Amino acid sequence: MHRRDFLKTTVGGTVALAAAEISALALAQNASESRPSATPATPAAPAQSKIRGVNLGAWLVLERWMVPDIYRGTDAQDEYSLCLTLGDRAAGMLDHHRETFITADDFAWIRKCGLNAVRLPVGYWALEAPKPFVESARFVDFALDQCRQNGLKLLLDLHGAPGSQNGWDHSGRSGPVNWPKDPQNIQETLRILESFSQKYGNHPALLGIELLNEPRDVVPIEILQQFYQDAYARIRKNLAPGVAVVFHDSFRPFAWKQFMQEPAFTNVILDTHLYQCFNEKDKARTALEQLQFAINRKGELDDMQREELPTIVGEWSLSLPERASVGLSPLQVASVKRAYADMQLLNYEGTRGWFFWSYKLQHQGEWNFRYCVERGWLPGDFSV
Repeated sequence: MHRRDFLKTTVGGTVALAAAEISALALAQNASESRPSATPATPAAPAQSKIRGVNLGAWLVLERWMVPDIYRGTDAQDEYSLCLTLGDRAAGMLDHHRETFITADDFAWIRKCGLNAVRLPVGYWALEAPKPFVESARFVDFALDQCRQNGLKLLLDLHGAPGSQNGWDHSGRSGPVNWPKDPQNIQETLRILESFSQKYGNHPALLGIELLNEPRDVVPIEILQQFYQDAYARIRKNLAPGVAVVFHDSFRPFAWKQFMQEPAFTNVILDTHLYQCFNEKDKARTALEQLQFAINRKGELDDMQREELPTIVGEWSLSLPERASVGLSPLQVASVKRAYADMQLLNYEGTRGWFFWSYKLQHQGEWNFRYCVERGWLPGDFSV
């Protein structure tokens, strides 16, 4: 089971003109906001203060749908079962994947297109790997050093915790959500986060540490809030000034009012992930309805920042369900994708920043940031 599976439907409709109009509206609004006014305004923050980045997904935490070749010839559905199946061959195969999937050239390309950050998913097995996992510490070091050389910042994201915080494959092991059921799992997660902060807390490229990726909403909120506070206490003392502590909203975006606020907590950022392709309501929308839904999400993001904490959109993509493209020509589909990109960028630029999921996959498509840029669905220069 993984979060990015969705059923296909077959409903027609054409919305290219509406897509173009909404896309133009987004661009016009951006342009109007950037025009000088007669009254001098407060100087805008430098572009570098806005986080604009990509996730390096399926590199140090595998997802079969993103990198199917490494799973070829096995029935494994997650990294745990793959390593178990490969046995003594696991280290060699995973190291080869890690050495070739993301290289120094990729970091240079990311910087060249005007991004300033990457979000690096890692598992709890990154520094010390219990069997059958394979550790990836030297690749975390490589990523941080490449970010420093290219003027990028890195958000170190704990993507998988002992026992699994969501039961999805990207936690390392799909199945039951056992992380909150055993206090030892939580204590081990705290220890791992502290080790991350001790090893990387003063690296000049470190943007922040994300405490836990996508804990399911079945995790009791009291357990999760206590974990976040305990984790903050364990790592803050090891972090250089300006390094953020980031936590995910657990798919409960308004559960964090008056939580981890100044002055007791400093430089805390709330992460939310926004997709429109998974649930039944997503699958029922036409393309025009998808675009209208996307532009209307700005209010929710504004509320989160006003009522809770500075917010980032840690994951988003251009993926829409089948219904949004049925009956459209290739040109119309491209129009919808560009409009959907414009809607999201218009909204997310009003937050602390964003990270697209994901930088690259083995296959092309709307999850593949580099491909989306090369197709013209996304801008070619994000430095403006």
